[in-house]
Amino acid sequence: MLFAACASFQFYPVAYAQAAGDQLKDFPFVIGCEYKGMFHAFYLSRITPDGLATYVASERIAGTISLDGHAKAVGEQKGGNCVGKTLEELRSSGQAHYLQP
Repeated sequence: MLFAACASFQFYPVAYAQAAGDQLKDFPFVIGCEYKGMFHAFYLSRITPDGLATYVASERIAGTISLDGHAKAVGEQKGGNCVGKTLEELRSSGQAHYLQP
């Protein structure tokens, strides 16, 4: 199985790998939000090719945000103190936490 993984790696498109790596540095790894009186850590789950990041927390709570958009709750959740904020607003309020190289 390890061989299959290594063998398939050589065919992985380099341009896509670089683009995905670039997007990972643009989005925070964790966003902290208050919802219903509790603090939740929303972890980066995925980034679509068009730049929409999905974040998930416990209890099936999730949200999305793009580099130039506002945070939105996914599903029936009304959201907490992150909803409607941009990445810049989340950064300046101390709610966005990035991975350091």
